Order: sequence, then structure tokens, then C-alpha cells
Amino acid sequence: MLKQTGNSKLKVIPLGGLEQIGMNMTVFEYEDSIIVVDCGLSFPSDDMLGIDLVIPDVTYLRDNIQKVKGFVITHGHEDHIGALPYVLQDINVPVYATKLTMGIIEHKLKERGMTKSTKRKVMKYGQSVNLGCFRVEFIRTNHSIADAAAFAIFTPVGTIVHTGDFKIDYTPVFGDPVDLPRFAELGKKGVLALMADSTNAIREGFTMSERAVGRTFDRLFEENKDRRILVATFASNVDRVQQIINSSYKYGRKVVVEGRSMVNIIGIANELGYIKIPDSTLVDISQMNNYPPEKTVLITTGSQGESMAALSRMAADIHKKVSINANDAIIFSSTPIPGNEKAVAQVINELSAKGAKVIFQDTHVSGHACREDLKLIYSLVKPKFALPVHGEYRHLMAQADIAQEMGVPEENIFIMRSGNVMELTQDSAQVTGNVTAGPVLVDGLGVGDVGNIVLRDRQNLAQNGIIIVVLTLDRHNSELLAGPDIVSRGFVYVRESENLMEEAHTVVEDAVQKCLDRKVSDWGKIKAVIRDSLSDYIWKKMKRNPMILPIIMEI
Repeated sequence: MLKQTGNSKLKVIPLGGLEQIGMNMTVFEYEDSIIVVDCGLSFPSDDMLGIDLVIPDVTYLRDNIQKVKGFVITHGHEDHIGALPYVLQDINVPVYATKLTMGIIEHKLKERGMTKSTKRKVMKYGQSVNLGCFRVEFIRTNHSIADAAAFAIFTPVGTIVHTGDFKIDYTPVFGDPVDLPRFAELGKKGVLALMADSTNAIREGFTMSERAVGRTFDRLFEENKDRRILVATFASNVDRVQQIINSSYKYGRKVVVEGRSMVNIIGIANELGYIKIPDSTLVDISQMNNYPPEKTVLITTGSQGESMAALSRMAADIHKKVSINANDAIIFSSTPIPGNEKAVAQVINELSAKGAKVIFQDTHVSGHACREDLKLIYSLVKPKFALPVHGEYRHLMAQADIAQEMGVPEENIFIMRSGNVMELTQDSAQVTGNVTAGPVLVDGLGVGDVGNIVLRDRQNLAQNGIIIVVLTLDRHNSELLAGPDIVSRGFVYVRESENLMEEAHTVVEDAVQKCLDRKVSDWGKIKAVIRDSLSDYIWKKMKRNPMILPIIMEI
């Protein structure tokens, strides 16, 4: 244990990754040192109209920039690295990660021209890095992407073990099994707190090995040898792609990779040696029609029903190079992320309507630890305090139950919220306050410029439409010179509602005339009168409430 000075306490501050799956980011602070574990994004919910990404609010880091020593990253999934290009613009400190994770991060930084300005260090398992008064050791774990790491964070008040996203896989497709002996050694020496992945804490049993899916692929390729096969999976699941390639090679099929993120990650993994592709197995999508359909396999993105992903475009007949037909077998090698079920069902229905055979049984195993795996980690690490992370509230609660079952006293288990400040000493833990935390919305190149008010306007526009009233006034003589003209979008189809629009025109004209007769010269008041009178008329007539935007021009 590093030397403690005075009565200082270790602060653990999650800025994301609780209350939801995604946007993982946790701050560790002791006196004048801060390290940050992960820097992820989440994807917008249905009510975030037009939003591309959601990243954590890093106001706290910005306010304490002189203390921040670096980011340590557990693995290369978007919900753990996706916010880095945005956050590093404000908090430009070194990034530490394993080889494949760093390869994916570097690709993101290259796209934004940030590789020269960002200091990076590739870490190996068993290596440690000293950051201020912290020492962080990288520990081998397994996950649905290679090179995942857990951290032993050595602090002046004790050791914190952070698992990152993990599973226990004794027969991984690439690399070695999780380093359970190291977890046991740390447990023997004494662990102050365990921060473990809660995603599958509600699932009984053990998580199956990734190799189980390989056996399923072999069977499905045998059963569908007369069909073209399309496999939809997560772009980042390199081991899954490896097994699809293995089965394709075994059955003499050529492989096409489609979807921008899939092409990028497979390219990086191939370059760094994390995937082995036999010579002449991979062909470009433009060459696909040179081979019989039953001798090709298409690996694609879109397993979550994302509207612009390759598979969704194929299902909707708007993909430029691939058309779905009745002799296709489409394998969904994933399970829907909570909230995506409807979108996935929609894509499956569209594919089925084209006569394609859709397969989704036994084609996926999770990358997250189930209850028995979590029990094993608790039995090895023997933490004094349990701080469940990575999951919705129900997942965190499920892990709290496991911790109690494994002997952690109830008063030593804490379900935190994003922004909570947890203060730890060798003997105590308590939430002592809150810092600014929450979602920052990214829309195009704008970061944080779309807030609740803009979203509310977008929802109003989406649900009710807009009416724009344009008129020209002579300010000196209080005369209406032109208009009012009424333009409508998303409210009614104007050509079929001429009477309504004529009456609306009269209502506005009367309202404006009344203002002019009363010598009202304040445009704000005239606009308010127009808005109120037209809104009342439309509500009485249609029971609708469109956004009304008066525009007054002056001559």
C-alpha cells in the first residue's frame, strides 16, 4: 500500500456508467492526484431527437485539471472509449491502455487529427503505471473484445479492484484465460473495495465460453450449405468474427465484411495480429457477385436494428450493393441491448417478409459475468467494501445481493449514483456529497449546445408541427402593409385544409388590427397576441397545439 499522508480520504466519483448501460467513467482522487478509469459514451434514447451521441459531463475534471494525471482504459468498446476524442480536447492528459484497445483509440484520434497532441502508452498485463499518488496494475480478463483488462488501483488508503467489463472464459478464442491467481493474491493481501461489472448480475449460472458459438456456427454452416449466409454481430466482437471466418474457411466460403465500423475494427485487429484471416478468404464487397451465393458469407453491422447500419439498409432495400433474397440465411449473433428490442424485431420482420431464413437461437454468448462468475471474483478478492458499477439500478441491486451472500456486510455495500462522492479510508466508506454529472448531448459537431429546452422544442415540432406567421408593418403609421401569410409544416396538409387556413388568416388579421387600433407598438406584445389568438382558435377547432412562430418585418 502506498503511504498515507495525514487524514486525507480517497474519493471515488462515478461520472457515468450507473443508472444505465454505457457512458462509463469513474474518477479516483486523493489529495492532488486524480486518475480516470474509462471515458465512454452512450447512444441517444428515443426522446433525444436528432442527437448522435451522449457523453459524460466532465465539469469536475475541467475544474480540477491541474490534478488529473491520466486516463486508464479497460477495453475498446464504445461505452468505455467513445467519449475520449471529445473529452481530450478539454482534458489533454496521457492515455494508458492495452495494445488492441489503444489501436482502436488511435483510429478515433486519427480521424480528428489528435494523434500528435495526445500522449499515449501501451500497457502489458502485469505492468503498472505510477500516476501521482496512485499505482495502477493491468490484470488480464476476458470479454467480448480481446485485450480487456481489470485494474488493481493501489492508493494510500488501500487497494481498489476494478474489474472493467469482464467474463470468466477458460477457453477464450484469442489469448489466455482471466488471471484468477492475481485476483487471489490481491485478495490475500487485502482489498479495500471491489468495483465489479453488474451487467449480467441478474442472470443465474456461469457465462458460456465464446468457443460455444464457434460450434454453433459450424452446425449452421453445415445446415445452410446451399444458401448465402449473412451474419450480423457487434463490430467490436473480434473473437466472434474470427470464428465466423474459421467456419467460412472450413466450408470453402469467401468472406465479405460490410459496415464502416466493422471494416475499421477488423482492419485494426488484423494489423495488430488479433485476428488470423487465411489468404484469399477475404474479398471486397464489389467482388462478391463473382462467386456463387452459397460460397459467400457476409459479416455485417446492424445486429441492434440501428437505422443506418448495413443490415437495416439491406432489409429496407436501400443498400447499394446487397439485396436480400429468399435463398439467404441471416444469423443474428447478438442479443438486443435493452431498449433496442423493437428496432431488432422490425429488421427481423422486414428480412422475413423477403423470404430470408432468420436465425437467432444459440448464436450469441454474453461478454459479461453471470452470478456464479461474480461469486467467484468475490470469493477470491474478499473486499471490505462493495461498490457495484456498470449497469442499470436493477443490475446494481442484483450484485449487491451477491456481495451480501458472499459475506460483505450490508452496511459495507453501496449503490452509488452518477455524481456521488464516495469517501474511503482504511476503515470507513460513505457518500459525502455530489459533483456535476449527467449527459452532454452531441449533435453533429456541436457538443453540449443542445439542452433540455432545445430538445423540448424538437419534441414539440415532431409531435405537433409548426405554423409560421409572416407580416410587414409600417411602424410610424401603425399600418399593416403585407400579410399576414401563414406557412405550415407538420401541422396539416395545406391543400386539403384551405378553409382552416383562411379562417386562421382572418383570426391573425383581426388580432393584428386590434393591436394597431390600440396603438400597440411593442412587437413583443403583437407577437404574443398573434400567438395566443391563433393558438386558441386551432385548439378549439382541431384540439392540436402546434408551435406558432410570428415573424414581423418593418418598413
